[in-house]
Amino acid sequence: MNSITAETNNLGFIGIGYMGRPIAQRLLEAGFKVTVYDRDRSKANELVRFGGKVADNVAALSSTCDVVLTSLPNDEVVLDVYKGPDGVFANAHRGSLVIDTSTVSPATSKTLERLGSDSGIDVLDVTISGSTPAAEQGMLTLFGGGAQSSFDAAESIFRAIARKWFYLGPNGSGATMKLVVNSLLGIGMEAIAEAVAFGEKAGLDRNRLLDVLSQTAVVAPALLGKLPRAMNGDYTPQFPLRLMHKDFELILHLADAVGAQMPATRAAFEVNAAQSAEGIEQDLSAVILQMENQAHLDSTEKGPT
Repeated sequence: MNSITAETNNLGFIGIGYMGRPIAQRLLEAGFKVTVYDRDRSKANELVRFGGKVADNVAALSSTCDVVLTSLPNDEVVLDVYKGPDGVFANAHRGSLVIDTSTVSPATSKTLERLGSDSGIDVLDVTISGSTPAAEQGMLTLFGGGAQSSFDAAESIFRAIARKWFYLGPNGSGATMKLVVNSLLGIGMEAIAEAVAFGEKAGLDRNRLLDVLSQTAVVAPALLGKLPRAMNGDYTPQFPLRLMHKDFELILHLADAVGAQMPATRAAFEVNAAQSAEGIEQDLSAVILQMENQAHLDSTEKGPT
Protein backbone atom coordinates (compact mmCIF):
# COMPACT_ATOMS: atom_id res chain seq x y z
CA MET A 1 0.00 0.00 0.00
CA ASN A 2 1.24 3.49 -0.88
CA SER A 3 1.86 5.94 1.94
CA ILE A 4 -1.18 7.98 2.90
CA THR A 5 -0.78 11.73 2.52
CA ALA A 6 -2.95 14.76 3.16
CA GLU A 7 -2.49 15.82 -0.46
CA THR A 8 -3.60 12.60 -2.15
CA ASN A 9 -6.03 10.83 0.20
CA ASN A 10 -9.54 11.55 1.40
CA LEU A 11 -10.34 10.44 4.93
CA GLY A 12 -13.71 9.51 6.39
CA PHE A 13 -14.35 9.52 10.12
CA ILE A 14 -17.35 7.78 11.71
CA GLY A 15 -18.15 8.39 15.38
CA ILE A 16 -17.73 11.96 16.63
CA GLY A 17 -17.77 11.29 20.36
CA TYR A 18 -15.45 11.95 23.31
CA MET A 19 -12.40 10.71 21.41
CA GLY A 20 -13.58 10.88 17.81
CA ARG A 21 -14.16 14.62 17.80
CA PRO A 22 -10.68 15.74 18.89
CA ILE A 23 -9.00 13.13 16.69
CA ALA A 24 -10.97 14.20 13.61
CA GLN A 25 -10.26 17.85 14.42
CA ARG A 26 -6.52 17.22 14.62
CA LEU A 27 -6.60 15.45 11.26
CA LEU A 28 -8.33 18.45 9.75
CA GLU A 29 -5.82 20.83 11.33
CA ALA A 30 -3.00 18.69 9.90
CA GLY A 31 -4.34 19.38 6.41
CA PHE A 32 -6.24 16.17 5.69
CA LYS A 33 -9.52 16.30 3.80
CA VAL A 34 -11.97 14.67 6.21
CA THR A 35 -15.62 13.75 5.77
CA VAL A 36 -17.38 12.96 9.04
CA TYR A 37 -20.51 11.11 10.06
CA ASP A 38 -22.30 10.56 13.36
CA ARG A 39 -25.80 9.36 14.11
CA ASP A 40 -26.16 12.63 15.99
CA ARG A 41 -25.65 15.03 13.08
CA SER A 42 -25.11 17.98 15.42
CA LYS A 43 -21.85 16.37 16.60
CA ALA A 44 -20.62 16.02 13.03
CA ASN A 45 -21.63 19.59 12.23
CA GLU A 46 -19.25 20.86 14.94
CA LEU A 47 -16.34 19.98 12.65
CA VAL A 48 -17.53 22.02 9.68
CA ARG A 49 -15.82 25.15 10.99
CA PHE A 50 -12.50 23.27 10.91
CA GLY A 51 -13.02 22.32 7.27
CA GLY A 52 -14.81 19.02 7.69
CA LYS A 53 -17.55 17.83 5.35
CA VAL A 54 -20.60 16.05 6.77
CA ALA A 55 -21.93 12.87 5.14
CA ASP A 56 -25.61 11.96 5.29
CA ASN A 57 -24.90 8.32 6.05
CA VAL A 58 -22.21 5.63 6.33
CA ALA A 59 -22.63 4.50 2.73
CA ALA A 60 -22.12 7.98 1.30
CA LEU A 61 -19.00 8.53 3.40
CA SER A 62 -17.46 5.14 2.58
CA SER A 63 -17.94 5.48 -1.17
CA THR A 64 -16.00 8.75 -1.38
CA CYS A 65 -13.03 8.07 0.93
CA ASP A 66 -9.71 6.23 0.57
CA VAL A 67 -9.38 5.70 4.33
CA VAL A 68 -12.25 5.15 6.75
CA LEU A 69 -11.59 5.61 10.47
CA THR A 70 -14.07 4.70 13.17
CA SER A 71 -14.29 5.54 16.87
CA LEU A 72 -17.36 3.77 18.23
CA PRO A 73 -18.61 2.75 21.68
CA ASN A 74 -18.90 -1.03 21.52
CA ASP A 75 -18.70 -4.21 19.44
CA GLU A 76 -22.36 -4.15 18.43
CA VAL A 77 -22.18 -0.63 17.00
CA VAL A 78 -18.89 -1.37 15.24
CA LEU A 79 -20.31 -4.44 13.49
CA ASP A 80 -23.49 -2.56 12.59
CA VAL A 81 -21.49 0.23 10.94
CA TYR A 82 -19.34 -2.13 8.88
CA LYS A 83 -21.76 -4.91 7.90
CA GLY A 84 -24.81 -5.00 5.64
CA PRO A 85 -25.76 -3.22 2.42
CA ASP A 86 -25.54 0.21 4.02
CA GLY A 87 -22.27 -0.50 5.83
CA VAL A 88 -18.67 0.46 5.16
CA PHE A 89 -17.59 -2.74 3.42
CA ALA A 90 -20.48 -2.80 0.96
CA ASN A 91 -19.74 0.75 -0.18
CA ALA A 92 -16.00 1.41 0.15
CA HIS A 93 -13.96 0.81 -2.99
CA ARG A 94 -11.45 -2.03 -3.33
CA GLY A 95 -7.96 -1.08 -2.21
CA SER A 96 -9.15 1.35 0.47
CA LEU A 97 -8.07 1.14 4.10
CA VAL A 98 -10.12 0.84 7.28
CA ILE A 99 -8.69 1.92 10.65
CA ASP A 100 -10.93 1.02 13.58
CA THR A 101 -9.85 2.78 16.78
CA SER A 102 -12.74 1.47 18.89
CA THR A 103 -12.11 -0.58 22.02
CA VAL A 104 -13.68 -3.91 21.11
CA SER A 105 -12.92 -7.59 21.55
CA PRO A 106 -10.07 -9.06 19.49
CA ALA A 107 -12.66 -11.40 17.96
CA THR A 108 -14.54 -8.41 16.54
CA SER A 109 -11.32 -6.99 15.08
CA LYS A 110 -10.64 -10.33 13.39
CA THR A 111 -14.19 -10.39 12.03
CA LEU A 112 -13.65 -6.96 10.48
CA GLU A 113 -10.45 -8.18 8.87
CA ARG A 114 -12.23 -11.18 7.35
CA LEU A 115 -15.13 -9.10 6.05
CA GLY A 116 -12.77 -6.47 4.69
CA SER A 117 -10.66 -9.07 2.93
CA ASP A 118 -13.76 -10.39 1.18
CA SER A 119 -14.30 -6.88 -0.22
CA GLY A 120 -10.66 -6.20 -1.10
CA ILE A 121 -10.27 -3.74 1.79
CA ASP A 122 -7.34 -3.69 4.23
CA VAL A 123 -8.29 -3.43 7.92
CA LEU A 124 -6.26 -2.27 10.89
CA ASP A 125 -7.29 -2.29 14.53
CA VAL A 126 -5.44 0.72 15.95
CA THR A 127 -6.55 1.22 19.51
CA ILE A 128 -5.94 4.30 21.61
CA SER A 129 -4.44 4.97 25.01
CA GLY A 130 -5.14 8.43 26.37
CA SER A 131 -8.02 10.60 27.55
CA THR A 132 -9.82 13.47 25.83
CA PRO A 133 -7.17 16.08 26.78
CA ALA A 134 -4.44 13.85 25.32
CA ALA A 135 -6.46 13.53 22.11
CA GLU A 136 -6.86 17.30 21.92
CA GLN A 137 -3.09 17.76 22.28
CA GLY A 138 -2.13 15.00 19.85
CA MET A 139 -0.47 13.07 22.67
CA LEU A 140 -2.17 9.70 22.30
CA THR A 141 -0.44 6.32 22.22
CA LEU A 142 -1.59 3.87 19.54
CA PHE A 143 -1.48 0.07 19.35
CA GLY A 144 -1.80 -1.45 15.89
CA GLY A 145 -2.89 -4.83 14.61
CA GLY A 146 -3.09 -5.94 10.97
CA ALA A 147 -0.73 -5.98 8.01
CA GLN A 148 2.45 -4.09 8.86
CA SER A 149 2.60 -2.61 5.36
CA SER A 150 -0.80 -0.96 5.92
CA PHE A 151 0.24 0.21 9.39
CA ASP A 152 3.41 1.78 8.00
CA ALA A 153 1.46 3.43 5.17
CA ALA A 154 -0.78 5.18 7.72
CA GLU A 155 2.07 6.81 9.63
CA SER A 156 1.09 10.33 8.54
CA ILE A 157 -2.30 9.83 10.19
CA PHE A 158 -0.73 8.57 13.38
CA ARG A 159 1.73 11.44 13.47
CA ALA A 160 -1.14 13.94 13.42
CA ILE A 161 -2.93 12.45 16.44
CA ALA A 162 -0.35 10.66 18.59
CA ARG A 163 3.09 10.92 20.13
CA LYS A 164 3.81 7.17 19.95
CA TRP A 165 2.49 4.31 17.86
CA PHE A 166 3.38 0.63 18.07
CA TYR A 167 2.80 -2.27 15.71
CA LEU A 168 1.82 -5.36 17.71
CA GLY A 169 1.10 -8.05 15.13
CA PRO A 170 -1.81 -9.48 13.12
CA ASN A 171 -5.43 -8.30 13.37
CA GLY A 172 -6.71 -8.41 16.93
CA SER A 173 -3.31 -7.56 18.41
CA GLY A 174 -4.10 -3.86 18.79
CA ALA A 175 -7.41 -4.69 20.46
CA THR A 176 -5.70 -7.12 22.83
CA MET A 177 -3.00 -4.61 23.79
CA LYS A 178 -5.66 -2.00 24.57
CA LEU A 179 -7.36 -4.40 26.98
CA VAL A 180 -4.01 -5.13 28.65
CA VAL A 181 -3.42 -1.40 29.10
CA ASN A 182 -6.94 -0.69 30.31
CA SER A 183 -6.73 -3.44 32.90
CA LEU A 184 -3.93 -1.39 34.47
CA LEU A 185 -5.93 1.82 34.06
CA GLY A 186 -8.96 0.40 35.83
CA ILE A 187 -6.99 -1.26 38.61
CA GLY A 188 -4.90 1.88 39.08
CA MET A 189 -7.95 4.13 39.44
CA GLU A 190 -9.54 1.74 41.93
CA ALA A 191 -6.28 1.57 43.91
CA ILE A 192 -6.22 5.37 44.13
CA ALA A 193 -9.87 5.43 45.24
CA GLU A 194 -9.17 2.83 47.92
CA ALA A 195 -6.07 4.68 49.15
CA VAL A 196 -7.93 8.01 49.32
CA ALA A 197 -10.81 6.50 51.30
CA PHE A 198 -8.28 4.78 53.59
CA GLY A 199 -6.41 8.03 54.24
CA GLU A 200 -9.61 9.93 54.99
CA LYS A 201 -10.78 7.18 57.31
CA ALA A 202 -7.46 7.41 59.16
CA GLY A 203 -7.97 11.12 59.74
CA LEU A 204 -6.15 12.89 56.90
CA ASP A 205 -7.63 16.03 55.37
CA ARG A 206 -9.13 15.04 52.01
CA ASN A 207 -7.78 17.92 49.92
CA ARG A 208 -4.34 17.80 51.47
CA LEU A 209 -4.24 14.05 50.93
CA LEU A 210 -5.16 14.37 47.24
CA ASP A 211 -2.69 17.23 46.72
CA VAL A 212 0.23 15.34 48.24
CA LEU A 213 -0.69 12.09 46.50
CA SER A 214 -0.63 13.89 43.15
CA GLN A 215 2.99 14.88 43.80
CA THR A 216 4.28 11.40 44.50
CA ALA A 217 5.87 9.00 42.02
CA VAL A 218 3.32 6.23 42.57
CA VAL A 219 0.42 7.73 40.58
CA ALA A 220 0.49 6.83 36.88
CA PRO A 221 0.67 9.82 34.48
CA ALA A 222 -2.68 8.84 32.92
CA LEU A 223 -4.36 9.21 36.31
CA LEU A 224 -2.45 12.18 37.69
CA GLY A 225 -4.92 14.77 36.45
CA LYS A 226 -7.80 12.99 38.16
CA LEU A 227 -6.68 14.04 41.64
CA PRO A 228 -6.99 17.85 41.42
CA ARG A 229 -10.34 17.38 39.67
CA ALA A 230 -11.49 15.15 42.54
CA MET A 231 -10.46 17.86 45.00
CA ASN A 232 -13.01 20.12 43.29
CA GLY A 233 -15.66 17.42 43.09
CA ASP A 234 -15.31 17.43 39.30
CA TYR A 235 -16.16 14.03 37.81
CA THR A 236 -17.24 15.22 34.37
CA PRO A 237 -16.13 12.55 31.91
CA GLN A 238 -12.77 12.60 30.19
CA PHE A 239 -12.92 8.82 29.97
CA PRO A 240 -16.49 7.87 30.91
CA LEU A 241 -17.11 5.41 33.73
CA ARG A 242 -19.52 3.46 31.51
CA LEU A 243 -16.79 2.86 28.93
CA MET A 244 -14.43 1.60 31.62
CA HIS A 245 -17.24 -0.69 32.75
CA LYS A 246 -17.57 -2.02 29.19
CA ASP A 247 -13.81 -2.48 28.94
CA PHE A 248 -13.72 -4.41 32.22
CA GLU A 249 -16.30 -6.79 30.76
CA LEU A 250 -14.21 -7.26 27.61
CA ILE A 251 -11.06 -7.83 29.67
CA LEU A 252 -12.66 -10.42 31.95
CA HIS A 253 -14.34 -12.19 29.05
CA LEU A 254 -11.00 -12.53 27.27
CA ALA A 255 -9.30 -13.58 30.52
CA ASP A 256 -11.83 -16.38 30.94
CA ALA A 257 -11.32 -17.44 27.33
CA VAL A 258 -7.53 -17.69 27.63
CA GLY A 259 -7.43 -18.92 31.23
CA ALA A 260 -5.75 -15.84 32.75
CA GLN A 261 -6.18 -15.22 36.48
CA MET A 262 -7.06 -11.56 37.22
CA PRO A 263 -8.22 -11.21 40.85
CA ALA A 264 -7.28 -7.51 41.14
CA THR A 265 -9.16 -6.71 37.93
CA ARG A 266 -12.27 -8.51 39.17
CA ALA A 267 -12.17 -6.59 42.45
CA ALA A 268 -11.78 -3.26 40.61
CA PHE A 269 -14.64 -4.21 38.31
CA GLU A 270 -16.98 -4.70 41.27
CA VAL A 271 -16.36 -1.16 42.51
CA ASN A 272 -16.71 0.25 39.01
CA ALA A 273 -19.97 -1.67 38.55
CA ALA A 274 -21.37 -0.33 41.82
CA GLN A 275 -20.71 3.28 40.78
CA SER A 276 -21.89 2.64 37.22
CA ALA A 277 -25.18 1.33 38.57
CA GLU A 278 -26.06 4.88 39.65
CA GLY A 279 -26.58 5.66 35.96
CA ILE A 280 -24.81 9.03 36.03
CA GLU A 281 -22.48 10.09 33.20
CA GLN A 282 -19.23 10.43 35.13
CA ASP A 283 -15.50 10.03 34.66
CA LEU A 284 -13.94 6.71 35.67
CA SER A 285 -12.42 8.56 38.64
CA ALA A 286 -15.90 8.61 40.22
CA VAL A 287 -14.94 5.29 41.84
CA ILE A 288 -13.39 7.58 44.46
CA LEU A 289 -16.94 8.55 45.45
CA GLN A 290 -17.92 4.88 45.64
CA MET A 291 -15.08 4.03 48.02
CA GLU A 292 -15.74 7.12 50.15
CA ASN A 293 -19.43 6.24 50.36
CA GLN A 294 -18.63 2.67 51.34
CA ALA A 295 -16.31 3.93 54.08
CA HIS A 296 -19.05 6.26 55.34
CA LEU A 297 -21.63 3.47 55.36
CA ASP A 298 -19.26 1.21 57.28
CA SER A 299 -18.88 3.90 59.94
CA THR A 300 -22.64 4.44 60.16
CA GLU A 301 -23.37 0.74 60.51
CA LYS A 302 -20.80 0.27 63.25
CA GLY A 303 -21.97 3.32 65.15
CA PRO A 304 -19.93 5.19 67.79
CA THR A 305 -17.20 3.30 69.64
